[in-house]
Amino acid sequence: MRTTPPARSAPSSEPVAAIKVVLGKVSMDGHDRGVRVLARLLRDAGMEVVYLGKFLPHEALIEAAIQENAQVVGLSFLSGEHLPHTRRFAAALRSRGLTDVLLLVGGVIPRQDIPHLLEGGAGGVFVTGTPVEQVVGFIRDWVAAKEASG
Repeated sequence: MRTTPPARSAPSSEPVAAIKVVLGKVSMDGHDRGVRVLARLLRDAGMEVVYLGKFLPHEALIEAAIQENAQVVGLSFLSGEHLPHTRRFAAALRSRGLTDVLLLVGGVIPRQDIPHLLEGGAGGVFVTGTPVEQVVGFIRDWVAAKEASG
């Protein structure tokens, strides 16, 4: 599912580039309602979102991030496989040279696992029930900081 933000007028004459986000599920977990809802909400917030689906190999998401020139990749988990998948996925991103892509992890994640996910390469972790404004703000702040630093 590819979602493109609705057209909106920019206050200046320069076009505003939408933040590009690739989302997917890499585990054997088939529950994807939450990530599909998130894709729609991020799109409604003005981001360009590509949701690739579920049961994906890591490389499929990484290839999509490269092809889409994505600034953000988000992984969704419900199955409890978030720790090993996040570590392996972050390592695969680095091995492909994608050190400037924000890796977000979300879903049903025990709070005690959040520090381990951040140490394992996630740039942000959002548990079920996190207000979408918090996710949108985090992404926008990260992209703005990255662009400001050159």
